[in-house]
Amino acid sequence: MKLIVGLGNPGEKYKDTRHNVGFLIIEKLAHELGSGETPWKKMEKYHALVAKIGEMILVKPQTFMNDSGISVAGLAAYYRLKPADVWVIHDDLDLPLGKIRIRTGGASAGHRGVDSIIRELKTDAFTRFRLGIGKGKEAKEKSADQHLRRRFVIDFVLSRFTQHEAGELKHIVKHGADAVRTALIDGLDKAMNRFN
Repeated sequence: MKLIVGLGNPGEKYKDTRHNVGFLIIEKLAHELGSGETPWKKMEKYHALVAKIGEMILVKPQTFMNDSGISVAGLAAYYRLKPADVWVIHDDLDLPLGKIRIRTGGASAGHRGVDSIIRELKTDAFTRFRLGIGKGKEAKEKSADQHLRRRFVIDFVLSRFTQHEAGELKHIVKHGADAVRTALIDGLDKAMNRFN
């Protein structure tokens, strides 16, 4: 059994923002694997929307991004799953738009949702499907003022994809879902070889 978590922020305000790429991919998987229906069930105790399809538990945490670990750790304990059975799909500011990287373990690279999961699971031994959302304007990132840089990063990840990026967004969602399906069917190594 796998706990497959798409990270994002709940609510209309954050719908379709760059930070919510994990939600978009998990919704696509739920739609495709759930035969076109959306089998979401609210699990209040774990602050999550959950869709159980066969041996997969698809999850959209309903905490905000920075507290995602509360839902993930609670659900992993509830279903008696090891960290190795937890797969997390999330946006990655440092990857070019549309790029996918799959890896197990390692630091969070500053992603607050992943930080929270590492903290709550008390380990980094879970798999991440990292989806590139692009960096925005490099000049602003290189600012010496760390406060200004942080503000820019927050504004960028909470922004929506532009019309110009619509094709790339479709590509990210399609290929992100394909990567997870490949990992489920053929194993993580084959998925890494194909998508990394």
